[in-house]
Amino acid sequence: MEENRYALQMQDITVEFPGVIANDHVSIDCKKGEVLGLLGENGAGKTTLMNVLYGLRPPTSGKIFLDGKEVQISSPYEAIENGIGMVHQHFKLVDTLSVIENVVLGIKEKKQKLDLEPAKKRLKELCEEYQLYVDPDEIVWRLPVGKQQWVEILKALYRDCKVLILDEPTAVLTPSESDHLCQAIRQIIKKGCSVIFISHKLREVMDITDRITVIRDGKMIGTIKTSDANQLILAEMMVGRPISIDRKPRSLYPQSEPVLEMHNVNAVDERGIPALRNFSLTVNSGEIVGVAGVDGNGQRELAECIAGLRKITSGSISIKGKPVTGVIADPSFLGFIPEDRQKTGLVLDFSIADNMIIKDYHEKPFAQKHMLQYKTIKKHAREMIRKYHIKTPSEDVKVRNLSGGNQQKVVIARELDPEPVLDIASHPTRGLDLGAVANVHETLLKERNRGAAVLFISAELQEIMALSDRIIVLFNGEIMGELDGESADQNVIGQMMLGQRAEVKE
Repeated sequence: MEENRYALQMQDITVEFPGVIANDHVSIDCKKGEVLGLLGENGAGKTTLMNVLYGLRPPTSGKIFLDGKEVQISSPYEAIENGIGMVHQHFKLVDTLSVIENVVLGIKEKKQKLDLEPAKKRLKELCEEYQLYVDPDEIVWRLPVGKQQWVEILKALYRDCKVLILDEPTAVLTPSESDHLCQAIRQIIKKGCSVIFISHKLREVMDITDRITVIRDGKMIGTIKTSDANQLILAEMMVGRPISIDRKPRSLYPQSEPVLEMHNVNAVDERGIPALRNFSLTVNSGEIVGVAGVDGNGQRELAECIAGLRKITSGSISIKGKPVTGVIADPSFLGFIPEDRQKTGLVLDFSIADNMIIKDYHEKPFAQKHMLQYKTIKKHAREMIRKYHIKTPSEDVKVRNLSGGNQQKVVIARELDPEPVLDIASHPTRGLDLGAVANVHETLLKERNRGAAVLFISAELQEIMALSDRIIVLFNGEIMGELDGESADQNVIGQMMLGQRAEVKE
């Protein structure tokens, strides 16, 4: 029968929230052994649709078919029983358990005593089969984020999934890890498994998928064969207008002066291993200094040291001549967009309004005589929602219920609207769609042009080159060299990212 060509069909799926239709009669299908790309801006309804498939969200209406048979999925357990696996954008691992304990967690066993040895053997076979190597006995929190991604994928494969959902799987991966993942996906579909690949990185989508479905504002825009698509067509379908990342005009700010000054800074990571080594840098007002490098070479520690969240072991850091000795709370002094908006940037169970004032809740006009002024707080939040185009029914919505892109907008609004003298933007576009990326870039350029000093950390070399007035390359906690943003060569930066120092010209 014709429908048996399809591992999955979702027909007329509608999901309604109070005041919002997240999915409006959306239909998608995925053939056996194919990779289906699912594209759309943040808040378009992609993750909501997949949460319906995985049993995390009941649909208001619509039907789901697996191998041509209609199924009812009301929980992740039922989804797994039906052969559906999902790797979420924000991992669902238990950090304090080992890899193998996470893999078998939730599997019902007839034996009263848990025997992990057969599970370890099976996991090692999967690691070998898909070239996704992890130590079964390693505690998850000790793994780098790329390895945690492998654990999530292996956990789904361990359960013999027939349909694997990957929600922004490369958002936290280095370029080489992303290539590795694409190789694993090709191996997965050879086994007959179907993959739904959600991403904002159009080049990856073009490389790995067979067909691409686009959703915009909760509605189905269309499905296209990847061989018939290009990045311009997909961007037009996603956003409704062409989007590109081109080199922006360099800074013309006339009164440049040192804002951030770092001299011979040394710092260690959580394991006590050196993360910054004799690091010296000056960032001036009215310029964007881009920090390029493969993730894990000291970028996070650099940002945290400047923000006062991590102690330095030696050296000095000052902002406008004031030494950094602890957490900087003054919103007009430092704006800090952390690399992980959920763990560091937001309190997920607080409302948008509450998250907007976390840094200055005790100051006027948000507090009077130690009492919060809720009318003022809500009014401020509504102004920020309007100004930063945050998609939400109201300021009272919990931040955890927003899409990733709208969560990031909350962080950006809170951190940058007070117009601080120094902005630290650490991977500010990670996991965002093309339209949201363009908005972030525009915001950072406005900050630079008003005279702020901007330190821009990103693993996306293309946007580093598009925005930066100067570029430094970080490797193993050291600066390999500095380049002019206008004339920087991508190949030279790539060599420096691998540890080759720039040649000093006489």
